[in-house]
Amino acid sequence: MRLRSRVFAIANQKGGVAKTTTAVNLAASFAVSERRTLLIDMDPQANATSGFGLETPAAHVYDALIGQCALKDVCRPTELEALQIVPAGPDLVGAEIELVDAEDRERRLARALADVRDEYELVVIDCPPSLGLLTLNALVAADAVIVPLQAEYYALEGLARLLDTIERVREGLNPRLTLEGVVLTMMDARNNLSRQVADEVREHLGARVFETEIPRNVRLSEAPSHGRPALLYDVRSKGAIAYLQVAEEILRRLEAEQNPAASGNEEGTP
Repeated sequence: MRLRSRVFAIANQKGGVAKTTTAVNLAASFAVSERRTLLIDMDPQANATSGFGLETPAAHVYDALIGQCALKDVCRPTELEALQIVPAGPDLVGAEIELVDAEDRERRLARALADVRDEYELVVIDCPPSLGLLTLNALVAADAVIVPLQAEYYALEGLARLLDTIERVREGLNPRLTLEGVVLTMMDARNNLSRQVADEVREHLGARVFETEIPRNVRLSEAPSHGRPALLYDVRSKGAIAYLQVAEEILRRLEAEQNPAASGNEEGTP
Protein backbone atom coordinates (compact mmCIF):
# COMPACT_ATOMS: atom_id res chain seq x y z
CA MET A 1 0.00 0.00 0.00
CA ARG A 2 1.37 3.39 -1.01
CA LEU A 3 1.09 5.88 1.83
CA ARG A 4 -0.37 9.34 1.41
CA SER A 5 2.43 11.86 1.79
CA ARG A 6 3.38 12.57 5.40
CA VAL A 7 5.81 15.27 6.51
CA PHE A 8 7.74 14.93 9.79
CA ALA A 9 9.76 17.69 11.44
CA ILE A 10 12.53 16.32 13.68
CA ALA A 11 12.79 19.05 16.30
CA ASN A 12 14.31 19.85 19.66
CA GLN A 13 15.65 23.27 20.60
CA LYS A 14 18.30 21.62 22.74
CA GLY A 15 21.51 20.58 20.98
CA GLY A 16 23.30 17.29 21.47
CA VAL A 17 20.20 15.09 21.70
CA ALA A 18 20.83 13.08 18.49
CA LYS A 19 18.40 15.18 16.45
CA THR A 20 20.30 14.94 13.16
CA THR A 21 21.22 11.31 13.89
CA THR A 22 17.50 10.64 14.23
CA ALA A 23 16.59 12.50 11.03
CA VAL A 24 19.29 10.77 8.96
CA ASN A 25 18.65 7.28 10.27
CA LEU A 26 14.87 7.47 10.19
CA ALA A 27 14.96 8.71 6.59
CA ALA A 28 17.33 5.89 5.66
CA SER A 29 15.16 3.36 7.49
CA PHE A 30 12.04 4.50 5.64
CA ALA A 31 13.92 4.22 2.35
CA VAL A 32 15.08 0.63 2.94
CA SER A 33 11.45 -0.18 3.71
CA GLU A 34 10.88 0.79 0.06
CA ARG A 35 9.06 4.00 0.94
CA ARG A 36 9.98 6.88 -1.35
CA THR A 37 11.50 9.41 1.06
CA LEU A 38 12.83 12.97 1.00
CA LEU A 39 15.17 14.33 3.68
CA ILE A 40 15.33 18.13 3.95
CA ASP A 41 18.30 19.62 5.79
CA MET A 42 17.13 22.87 7.43
CA ASP A 43 20.13 23.21 9.76
CA PRO A 44 22.88 25.68 8.73
CA GLN A 45 25.41 23.25 10.22
CA ALA A 46 24.45 20.93 7.32
CA ASN A 47 25.18 17.78 9.35
CA ALA A 48 22.43 15.79 7.66
CA THR A 49 24.01 16.72 4.32
CA SER A 50 27.49 15.58 5.34
CA GLY A 51 25.90 12.55 7.02
CA PHE A 52 25.25 11.24 3.52
CA GLY A 53 28.73 12.11 2.31
CA LEU A 54 27.57 15.14 0.34
CA GLU A 55 29.37 18.44 0.05
CA THR A 56 27.27 21.60 0.00
CA PRO A 57 26.36 22.29 -3.66
CA ALA A 58 26.22 25.72 -5.24
CA ALA A 59 22.42 25.75 -4.82
CA HIS A 60 20.67 24.20 -1.84
CA VAL A 61 17.64 24.65 0.44
CA TYR A 62 18.49 28.31 1.08
CA ASP A 63 17.93 29.13 -2.60
CA ALA A 64 14.53 27.43 -2.56
CA LEU A 65 13.50 29.34 0.58
CA ILE A 66 14.32 32.74 -0.88
CA GLY A 67 12.65 31.87 -4.18
CA GLN A 68 15.67 31.63 -6.44
CA CYS A 69 14.82 28.08 -7.54
CA ALA A 70 12.29 25.31 -7.05
CA LEU A 71 12.82 22.70 -4.35
CA LYS A 72 12.96 19.93 -6.97
CA ASP A 73 15.98 21.67 -8.50
CA VAL A 74 18.06 21.12 -5.36
CA CYS A 75 17.02 17.51 -4.59
CA ARG A 76 20.03 15.19 -4.70
CA PRO A 77 20.23 11.37 -4.86
CA THR A 78 21.79 9.27 -2.10
CA GLU A 79 23.20 5.74 -1.93
CA LEU A 80 19.66 4.56 -1.22
CA GLU A 81 17.51 4.40 -4.33
CA ALA A 82 14.32 5.42 -2.51
CA LEU A 83 15.89 8.38 -0.70
CA GLN A 84 16.68 11.88 -1.94
CA ILE A 85 18.04 14.79 0.08
CA VAL A 86 17.70 18.56 -0.10
CA PRO A 87 21.10 19.70 1.20
CA ALA A 88 21.91 22.74 3.33
CA GLY A 89 24.91 25.02 3.69
CA PRO A 90 26.33 27.61 6.10
CA ASP A 91 24.72 30.52 4.27
CA LEU A 92 21.32 29.13 5.31
CA VAL A 93 21.84 31.08 8.53
CA GLY A 94 21.32 34.21 6.44
CA ALA A 95 17.74 33.17 5.72
CA GLU A 96 16.82 33.96 9.33
CA ILE A 97 17.78 37.57 8.66
CA GLU A 98 16.71 37.91 5.02
CA LEU A 99 13.23 36.52 5.58
CA VAL A 100 12.42 38.40 8.78
CA ASP A 101 10.57 41.16 6.91
CA ALA A 102 9.40 38.98 4.02
CA GLU A 103 5.74 38.32 3.34
CA ASP A 104 4.60 34.93 4.68
CA ARG A 105 8.13 34.33 5.93
CA GLU A 106 7.03 31.33 8.02
CA ARG A 107 5.43 29.58 5.01
CA ARG A 108 8.38 29.59 2.60
CA LEU A 109 9.25 25.92 3.09
CA ALA A 110 5.60 24.82 2.95
CA ARG A 111 5.17 26.58 -0.39
CA ALA A 112 8.40 25.18 -1.81
CA LEU A 113 7.50 21.68 -0.63
CA ALA A 114 3.96 21.79 -2.03
CA ASP A 115 5.18 21.19 -5.59
CA VAL A 116 7.00 17.95 -4.75
CA ARG A 117 5.55 16.43 -1.57
CA ASP A 118 3.15 14.12 -3.42
CA GLU A 119 6.13 12.49 -5.15
CA TYR A 120 7.19 11.10 -1.76
CA GLU A 121 5.45 8.97 0.81
CA LEU A 122 7.56 10.38 3.63
CA VAL A 123 9.34 13.70 4.07
CA VAL A 124 11.75 14.16 7.00
CA ILE A 125 12.90 17.68 7.94
CA ASP A 126 16.00 18.07 10.10
CA CYS A 127 15.51 21.28 12.12
CA PRO A 128 18.25 23.42 13.67
CA PRO A 129 18.66 23.26 17.48
CA SER A 130 16.62 26.40 18.09
CA LEU A 131 13.05 27.67 17.85
CA GLY A 132 13.83 30.36 15.29
CA LEU A 133 12.43 31.09 11.84
CA LEU A 134 13.95 28.01 10.16
CA THR A 135 12.36 25.67 12.69
CA LEU A 136 9.10 27.61 12.42
CA ASN A 137 9.13 27.05 8.65
CA ALA A 138 9.58 23.33 9.26
CA LEU A 139 6.69 23.20 11.75
CA VAL A 140 4.38 25.05 9.37
CA ALA A 141 5.31 22.66 6.54
CA ALA A 142 4.97 19.51 8.66
CA ASP A 143 2.05 17.25 9.48
CA ALA A 144 3.67 16.00 12.68
CA VAL A 145 6.69 16.46 14.94
CA ILE A 146 9.09 13.77 16.13
CA VAL A 147 11.09 14.83 19.19
CA PRO A 148 14.43 13.15 19.96
CA LEU A 149 14.88 13.39 23.72
CA GLN A 150 17.96 12.50 25.70
CA ALA A 151 17.04 10.98 29.04
CA GLU A 152 18.71 13.56 31.29
CA TYR A 153 17.75 15.80 34.18
CA TYR A 154 16.53 18.85 32.21
CA ALA A 155 14.77 16.86 29.49
CA LEU A 156 11.19 17.46 30.63
CA GLU A 157 11.75 21.20 31.06
CA GLY A 158 12.94 21.57 27.46
CA LEU A 159 10.20 19.29 26.20
CA ALA A 160 7.53 21.43 27.85
CA ARG A 161 8.78 24.50 25.94
CA LEU A 162 8.76 22.62 22.65
CA LEU A 163 5.25 21.26 23.20
CA ASP A 164 4.10 24.80 23.97
CA THR A 165 5.64 25.98 20.67
CA ILE A 166 3.91 23.18 18.77
CA GLU A 167 0.58 24.18 20.31
CA ARG A 168 1.10 27.84 19.36
CA VAL A 169 1.95 26.87 15.77
CA ARG A 170 -1.14 24.66 15.63
CA GLU A 171 -3.37 27.46 16.89
CA GLY A 172 -1.98 30.21 14.68
CA LEU A 173 -0.30 28.78 11.57
CA ASN A 174 -0.79 25.05 11.02
CA PRO A 175 -3.91 23.46 12.54
CA ARG A 176 -3.02 19.97 11.27
CA LEU A 177 0.26 19.82 13.22
CA THR A 178 0.44 17.01 15.77
CA LEU A 179 3.03 15.36 17.98
CA GLU A 180 3.89 12.07 16.31
CA GLY A 181 6.01 10.96 19.21
CA VAL A 182 9.08 11.25 21.40
CA VAL A 183 12.16 9.12 20.71
CA LEU A 184 14.30 8.46 23.78
CA THR A 185 17.91 8.71 22.60
CA MET A 186 21.41 8.01 23.95
CA MET A 187 19.98 5.59 26.50
CA ASP A 188 22.48 3.99 28.85
CA ALA A 189 21.12 0.90 30.58
CA ARG A 190 23.81 1.21 33.26
CA ASN A 191 22.72 4.71 34.24
CA ASN A 192 19.96 4.79 36.86
CA LEU A 193 19.17 8.47 36.22
CA SER A 194 18.71 7.76 32.53
CA ARG A 195 16.15 5.06 33.35
CA GLN A 196 14.37 7.26 35.90
CA VAL A 197 13.99 10.14 33.44
CA ALA A 198 12.79 7.77 30.73
CA ASP A 199 10.18 6.36 33.09
CA GLU A 200 9.03 9.87 34.00
CA VAL A 201 8.70 10.87 30.33
CA ARG A 202 6.63 7.77 29.67
CA GLU A 203 4.45 8.51 32.71
CA HIS A 204 3.74 12.04 31.41
CA LEU A 205 3.26 11.25 27.71
CA GLY A 206 2.18 7.62 27.64
CA ALA A 207 1.74 6.18 24.16
CA ARG A 208 3.24 9.29 22.56
CA VAL A 209 6.67 7.92 23.53
CA PHE A 210 7.94 5.32 21.06
CA GLU A 211 8.44 1.86 22.51
CA THR A 212 11.88 1.56 20.96
CA GLU A 213 14.71 3.40 22.72
CA ILE A 214 17.94 4.42 20.98
CA PRO A 215 20.99 3.21 22.89
CA ARG A 216 24.36 4.89 23.16
CA ASN A 217 26.23 3.16 20.36
CA VAL A 218 29.72 3.57 18.96
CA ARG A 219 28.61 2.72 15.43
CA LEU A 220 25.98 5.47 15.49
CA SER A 221 28.70 7.95 16.48
CA GLU A 222 31.14 6.71 13.85
CA ALA A 223 28.76 6.56 10.88
CA PRO A 224 28.57 10.34 10.14
CA SER A 225 32.36 10.58 9.77
CA HIS A 226 32.08 7.98 7.01
CA GLY A 227 29.25 9.90 5.30
CA ARG A 228 26.74 7.10 5.74
CA PRO A 229 23.68 6.38 7.87
CA ALA A 230 24.21 3.65 10.46
CA LEU A 231 22.37 0.98 8.50
CA LEU A 232 24.80 1.40 5.58
CA TYR A 233 27.80 1.63 7.90
CA ASP A 234 26.92 -1.37 10.10
CA VAL A 235 23.39 -2.70 9.72
CA ARG A 236 23.92 -5.17 12.59
CA SER A 237 24.78 -2.45 15.11
CA LYS A 238 22.37 -1.84 17.96
CA GLY A 239 21.86 1.76 16.84
CA ALA A 240 20.93 0.85 13.27
CA ILE A 241 18.54 -1.85 14.46
CA ALA A 242 16.89 0.55 16.93
CA TYR A 243 16.19 3.17 14.24
CA LEU A 244 14.79 0.50 11.92
CA GLN A 245 12.43 -0.47 14.75
CA VAL A 246 11.32 3.14 15.35
CA ALA A 247 10.64 3.49 11.61
CA GLU A 248 8.61 0.29 11.75
CA GLU A 249 6.53 1.70 14.62
CA ILE A 250 5.81 4.84 12.59
CA LEU A 251 4.96 2.93 9.43
CA ARG A 252 2.58 0.64 11.31
CA ARG A 253 0.77 3.70 12.70
CA LEU A 254 0.51 5.32 9.29
CA GLU A 255 -0.73 2.15 7.60
CA ALA A 256 -3.38 1.68 10.31
CA GLU A 257 -4.39 5.34 10.11
CA GLN A 258 -4.61 5.45 6.32
CA ASN A 259 -6.17 2.01 5.86
CA PRO A 260 -8.27 1.34 8.99
CA ALA A 261 -10.31 -1.40 7.30
CA ALA A 262 -7.19 -3.51 6.68
CA SER A 263 -6.00 -2.86 10.22
CA GLY A 264 -9.32 -4.02 11.59
CA ASN A 265 -9.26 -7.18 9.51
CA GLU A 266 -5.81 -8.04 10.79
CA GLU A 267 -7.19 -7.92 14.32
CA GLY A 268 -10.09 -10.18 13.44
CA THR A 269 -12.63 -7.40 12.99
CA PRO A 270 -15.30 -8.32 10.41
